[in-house]
Amino acid sequence: MGRVPRPDQLVDHLEVVTLPPSHSKVLPVKKYAEQFQLPVHIWPDVGSCESFDIGVVASFGRLLSEDLIRKFPYGMLNVHPSYLPRWRGPAPIIHTVLHGDTVTGVTIMQIRPKRFDVGPIIKQEEFAVPPRCSAKKLEPLLSKEGANMLIAVLHNLPESLSKKKEQPKEGVTQAPKVTIAMSCIQWEEQTAEQILRLHRALGAMMPLKTLWMGCSVKLLDFEEEEMLPDFTDKVVAEKEATPGLVLYHKQLKILIIRCKEGWVGVRSIIHKKKLTATDFYNGYLHSWPQNNSQTALKNCRFQTLKLTTVKKKPKGSPNAQNNCDTVFSNA
Repeated sequence: MGRVPRPDQLVDHLEVVTLPPSHSKVLPVKKYAEQFQLPVHIWPDVGSCESFDIGVVASFGRLLSEDLIRKFPYGMLNVHPSYLPRWRGPAPIIHTVLHGDTVTGVTIMQIRPKRFDVGPIIKQEEFAVPPRCSAKKLEPLLSKEGANMLIAVLHNLPESLSKKKEQPKEGVTQAPKVTIAMSCIQWEEQTAEQILRLHRALGAMMPLKTLWMGCSVKLLDFEEEEMLPDFTDKVVAEKEATPGLVLYHKQLKILIIRCKEGWVGVRSIIHKKKLTATDFYNGYLHSWPQNNSQTALKNCRFQTLKLTTVKKKPKGSPNAQNNCDTVFSNA
């Protein structure tokens, strides 16, 4: 940001540093910069910093050196979507939803060299999480809040920096990177509410996974527990409701699955191809005796999928072309 802005202008000059494209996908910030003809640098190239007052990062995910931070007279700020010190790390919004937080926040903080999310707080605001809000819906809400807070800080930067305060040592929690293994439903260990929170947190990024007859499948379009029919209570009384048990409600055209506690509903599934609940019932469930045999009911269920990371052999090693990233097994 330039040092001599016009009287009617907060920012005189702006340049963008973005990460290299991932899997040939251009990051939105790069598209935006190009749309408005802003100079773009691809990390680790940051261009010349001498003519700027301050650096700002948001969801950057890279440690910054002390030499780089010192090139800016006012240092560097981070717009972080949580009420620090809660949810330090690269996935604060996802962990906010995953753990059922009803309140989160946005923090404008100074960056400390080679450490994530530990710097002093410049400005901080709480933000109420809407009921049943997904991570996908929460992100733009916090982004807008963070943008407004950043502008407020920049309007009177020296005074804002003079009021900074160190983060409290109590209440620190970590928000580590999301892994594919997190998307695997654990029917025997997770309640209906926990599974629904998992879907709200991860569903837009990666569908929740489970096992059906030894095959990995993805579950889509979850229904909230209170929307499920009352007959689930009768099922518990009449049958042995093993976690993972799959039932089909013909009137509602929905799959209903038993959890450690409670039930979740699913309207579609990916098993080789996308199937509606009715398609799945007609193709896989209708032949199972859902009203009689206890043994059959125990087998007519989804099972927990466990992913195990497999290290790839170096290129050129024997059978390197046959290596895979993950394998799965049922629990």
